[in-house]
Amino acid sequence: MKNKTALIFGISGQDGAYLARLLLEKGYKVVGTSRDAQMSSFANLRQLGIRDQVEVGSASLGDFRSVLQVLKDAKPNEIYNLAGQSSVGLSFDQPVETFESIGIGTLNLLESVRFMDNGPRLYNASSSECFGNTDGVPATEDTPFRPRSPYAVAKAAAFWEVANYREAYGLFACSGILFNHESPLRPERFVTQKIVRTACRIADGSREKLRLGNTSVCRDWGWAPEYVEAMWLMLQQEQAEDFIVATGQTYALQDLVQEVFACLDLDWQEHVELNPALLRPTDIMQSVANPAKVERLLGWKAHSAMPDVVAMMVAENKKHCQAG
Repeated sequence: MKNKTALIFGISGQDGAYLARLLLEKGYKVVGTSRDAQMSSFANLRQLGIRDQVEVGSASLGDFRSVLQVLKDAKPNEIYNLAGQSSVGLSFDQPVETFESIGIGTLNLLESVRFMDNGPRLYNASSSECFGNTDGVPATEDTPFRPRSPYAVAKAAAFWEVANYREAYGLFACSGILFNHESPLRPERFVTQKIVRTACRIADGSREKLRLGNTSVCRDWGWAPEYVEAMWLMLQQEQAEDFIVATGQTYALQDLVQEVFACLDLDWQEHVELNPALLRPTDIMQSVANPAKVERLLGWKAHSAMPDVVAMMVAENKKHCQAG
């Protein structure tokens, strides 16, 4: 691995930072991009203590020339596409920006890779949101997509773009269909971090209420630092294939809320209010995964389920508050 270069689009996000750390540990040279590298703080890289070990540059997936230039400069062996608008809720307010950053951005990247002489391998971050409602039946890699949000529509389009370029041009390009995965690097606009941070403030004496939308939705929550290893493993195979990455365990959001408050010796029912304004126009009631393929072919299996993820996020948040 010591002679390999990895290029990460979206390195400033949760997955980008953990992936950069993993690749550095494996001896890679790691190059990352941001829309404006000079203005970005790369706070997640700094939090992991690896900012000085990563080369960063400016690039926008929406600008084909920008993408092509960064590929020519970096000459990567592996490319990880983790960029684009990442919030399902926000995609209802910004549908065009969401599709452009994900759908058009991925197409620009694929076209750029097609012109590269060294034939870099490409990983694309897809999402379980593409499946929509499967009526409680665990989704497999063969489950049809029925997206229920602008974000999911964009991710579904990007998935099929990758599949098309793989078949039409022989690119080593694959998508990881990742179910929900969390960590302390999540921003508070994601509901898991919102719950953890609000509960920790309440435990410290705040009199605020935690306001949530639909707490009966069910999700498969895993630990982000484990999931980036599956991304890397996908690019080490002889043939490019798409994989679901998940724990295989599904919990209701109410269960997660209860677990967070229990970690802080609090009764969640005393501190939570339901707010209809936070409901999405459409939502997935149950997100259930069958990760058998990734375990069988890549030897990858999640070690942390929702209760473990909650405990680690609460512990990290409490440590951060004490340090601050």
